[in-house]
Amino acid sequence: MLLNRSERSFPRIIIIGGGFGGVEVARKLKDKDVEVLLIDRNNFHTFQPLMYQVATGTLAEDSISFPIRKMFKSQMNFKFRLAEVQRIDRENKEVITSIGTFDYDYLVIATGATTNFFGNEEVEKYALPMKSVKEALNIRSYVLQNLEEAVLRKNIADRERYLNFVIVGGGPTGVELSGAIAEIQLHMLKKDYPELTEHEMNVYLIEGTDKILGALSEKSSRDAQRYLKELGVKTLLNTQVTGYDGNTISFNNGQSIPTKTVIWGAGVKGQFPDGIESERVERGNRIRTNGQCQVEGMEGVYAIGDVSAYITEGTPRGLPGVAPVAQQQGRYVAQHIMNSINDKPTEEDFTYFDKGSMATIGRNRAVVDMGKFHMKGFIAWLTWMFVHLVSIFGFRNKVVTFVNWTIKFLTKNSGIRLIINKYNRPQPVK
Repeated sequence: MLLNRSERSFPRIIIIGGGFGGVEVARKLKDKDVEVLLIDRNNFHTFQPLMYQVATGTLAEDSISFPIRKMFKSQMNFKFRLAEVQRIDRENKEVITSIGTFDYDYLVIATGATTNFFGNEEVEKYALPMKSVKEALNIRSYVLQNLEEAVLRKNIADRERYLNFVIVGGGPTGVELSGAIAEIQLHMLKKDYPELTEHEMNVYLIEGTDKILGALSEKSSRDAQRYLKELGVKTLLNTQVTGYDGNTISFNNGQSIPTKTVIWGAGVKGQFPDGIESERVERGNRIRTNGQCQVEGMEGVYAIGDVSAYITEGTPRGLPGVAPVAQQQGRYVAQHIMNSINDKPTEEDFTYFDKGSMATIGRNRAVVDMGKFHMKGFIAWLTWMFVHLVSIFGFRNKVVTFVNWTIKFLTKNSGIRLIINKYNRPQPVK
């Protein structure tokens, strides 16, 4: 039972969002004299860096998801509520949700990001995003559905749009997804669909700038592009999408590709409930914060992770939208809140410590940047696997993931190829 403000012995901290940042805040408040209430629309935490492996059948959805209640079962000052947050009432210090209203003393907004289609409604209607487990499962089903549809068509020209797979966005998500789908083409297609040839299937990666993995080093970008070429991925640089009608995707250079499958990974935007004034929202729909992760002009309210915009001379576009940023901000905010409660000053602003970046491009291929140190190939791939394996929540999830990866390495088998719930995409206008 949750008590009202007048009945509580300790301050209440409400955390909206059970992603990397929100979970980290709650964990760091364990055994403190506070009441922690985490609210999320899902009852599980998702390990998003491996979402693409769910989309391509390497892992089951429960391998990258972990129940929030189980995660905090030993934390006595923690409570969880499954709800949609509708609005923040800053005047009364309340959070209005689909199951009721909760008052707070401190509020942490860690609601993450959603797919940004940059106002292109046509693309949004027909393309497939990948920011949730459900969306990843939609991609898995739809890729297999299109392979099944291709088998039914005798004419090569009729099969073309079912066998062209287009990924938009050359960041880590797009690169990793392109490599994984290319491996389906190389290792699974001829086994499961002998009626088709691997030469009929094409994987395209579309990037609007002059290189992929723009946030990584030049070496990593070049190595990743070479690995994609080895896998047969066709990379189109300096190419921007101008339209997609469900059958054909068109670009600013006049080119087009007939395809039923466009997976959109070209951008994200922050998502948060009503109650944040528009003047506090920066580019990318992110909430502007000060150096202590507090929403400007809203005392006791913090924003962390993908939904926050900490703008400085050194970071004019804000901090990168990666898990380590959210986790480090989560730890900082938890300490800042406790200092505030105990009347201890917090003089230093938040500083992000970048431990490095990495991306995998199929089996035995990866790139890793750690400061000026660069790795590639098999060693980088092992490093990528180790870092992600130890970061997954839950012993069972670690074991299941390791076993799946081992089997795939030994057999080149892409794993789960089940169409449980068909994805019914809107039908194109003929």
